Amino acid sequence: MSQFLQLAGFRAGPDGPRVSGHRGARGVLPENTLEGFAFCQTIGVDSIEFDVVMTKDRVPVVVHNHTLDGSLARDASGLWLPDPGPRVAEMTFQDLRACDIGAANRATEYGRRYSDQARLPSARVPTLDEVLAFAAKSDLYLFVEMKTDPDAPDMEQERRDMAQAVVAAVRKAGVANRVAMHSFDWGILDVCRKIAPDLPTSYLSYVTKNPQEEAQSADRTVEPDLTQLTMSLPQAVADAGGQMWCPFFMEVTQEQVEEAHALGLLVNAWTVNSVRDINRMIDMGLDGIVTDFPGRVQDCLLRRNLK
Repeated sequence: MSQFLQLAGFRAGPDGPRVSGHRGARGVLPENTLEGFAFCQTIGVDSIEFDVVMTKDRVPVVVHNHTLDGSLARDASGLWLPDPGPRVAEMTFQDLRACDIGAANRATEYGRRYSDQARLPSARVPTLDEVLAFAAKSDLYLFVEMKTDPDAPDMEQERRDMAQAVVAAVRKAGVANRVAMHSFDWGILDVCRKIAPDLPTSYLSYVTKNPQEEAQSADRTVEPDLTQLTMSLPQAVADAGGQMWCPFFMEVTQEQVEEAHALGLLVNAWTVNSVRDINRMIDMGLDGIVTDFPGRVQDCLLRRNLK
């Protein structure tokens, strides 16, 4: 896997695991905003993770859910959207751009969970092109998570359209040397390997759904049924042709990390937020920690004289 030079930016070094800002720095700034990504760059985070979905007019935009919900978005008149809100695939980019995502709704579970988020004046959903243009001026590595629409009438066409749009945007921005193609949808990663064999693929996994995580969103995800695997997850990722395995942090074990490394895979766990869990991931020897609070991971590493 040495041909993927991008992997150097995602691999742990002598100073410990890499720090990746989840949806920017969701714990302190509204998620998937240019301001959140800029904050990560300012504090010296290694990489950022963000989500890409497609609008009705097929513009790749950076937003997490397939619906734009009232937990974090207001309409043009300043009213919170319903929850669940309108489907992004049924909104034009102009419709989406009119919405304000600069504050979490404190009346919702999401808003209470992220009550420390600063408020941004009139932040808007960015396009993928805008995020990549920002990244081109930084030294950040990028987990580009492709969120295929579970309601697409033709899933194979959906995968081709999204993969082609994302790869074209990455190449246009000149950031292919710092990108990992990242998804829960292992099928779209197969498509990416065919159209962009020079870009490493990163396989997300989430086997036993955690109620606390699930409570944040009713969004549906296109993903394989991993409970039916007849082999280990690291082996399945390696056999699929992946370079990185990204498990939910509560599901990864020391034995799996060692197996993954023996198979030549990098391991990045998501979404690790408490100091106790961060330290447990460091002890496991992971390559990277994806977190809503990148400053916490930095502090844990500093306390070990690592970074």
